[in-house]
Amino acid sequence: MKREYIQVRCSIYEKKLLQRRAARAGISLSEYIRATAFDKNIVERITPDQLETYKMLVQYKNNFTRIGNMFKKRDPKLASAVEDLAKEIRTHLKNFKK
Repeated sequence: MKREYIQVRCSIYEKKLLQRRAARAGISLSEYIRATAFDKNIVERITPDQLETYKMLVQYKNNFTRIGNMFKKRDPKLASAVEDLAKEIRTHLKNFKK
């Protein structure tokens, strides 16, 4: 049970910023402040636009991989360029997951 109160003074800007960050993480302001005070990892929720972009990037990566596989036997330079592009997209996708 949480029964104790701690009052903290901050500016209007700081309060709005904390509220916005808590909302992005999908938790209350109190939970957000406690989590940051105890160095817990706070993960923001993905917006529908970000989710749609992620799905599109996954589809592009898959398509480039297929194209690279298709051209491997015919044009090694083209296949290499397409594979490099697919790897770059995969790297961005991994960074997006974090």
